[in-house]
Amino acid sequence: MGSQEPATKRADVTFRAATLDDIPELLALVTSAYRGESSRAGWTTEADLLDGQRTDPDAIAAIVTGTDGLVLVATRPGDGATAGPAGPTGRILACCQLERHGTAGYFGMFAVVPTLQAGGLGSAVLAEAERYAREVWGADRMEMHVIAQRADLIAWYVRRGYRPTGDAKPFPYGDERFGLPRRPDLAFTVLAKPL
Repeated sequence: MGSQEPATKRADVTFRAATLDDIPELLALVTSAYRGESSRAGWTTEADLLDGQRTDPDAIAAIVTGTDGLVLVATRPGDGATAGPAGPTGRILACCQLERHGTAGYFGMFAVVPTLQAGGLGSAVLAEAERYAREVWGADRMEMHVIAQRADLIAWYVRRGYRPTGDAKPFPYGDERFGLPRRPDLAFTVLAKPL
């Protein structure tokens, strides 16, 4: 959000840009939402598709310190839902990566505390990400890459106005930074929505 952008509040959740101090908590959140047994408490797990890590501290730091993106975090003051220490705005309950790609916003690394999924928090994060990309960057659309085998997740985005573009991206087999595939046919579907 940058130093010129104040934190945004929606209902009882506050949105802000992540800082380097947030990296340990962000790493724990993203891992808990996508990998291992803890991810099965929510519906966004990739545990049947991938083992290994979802991201690492260096990748998160690169986004946080980059000039064309940010990690947007949702907090609730005083909430103890995650394992990290509560900061002045509360613990991180959800996050997403936002990057500016020309006239488009790119949405990725979306995670909600597994036990808080299916309660509307994810929809609020997505709406705030879209608002930010449109109002701050002047983006005319939002794009994302979703694992093609995640039909339930693709359907969730379709219900929120996203459509498959017909483009596909290969999964980065052999690059353990993105996980260890449990099957040989993984690929990404590109989704987009006009803003």
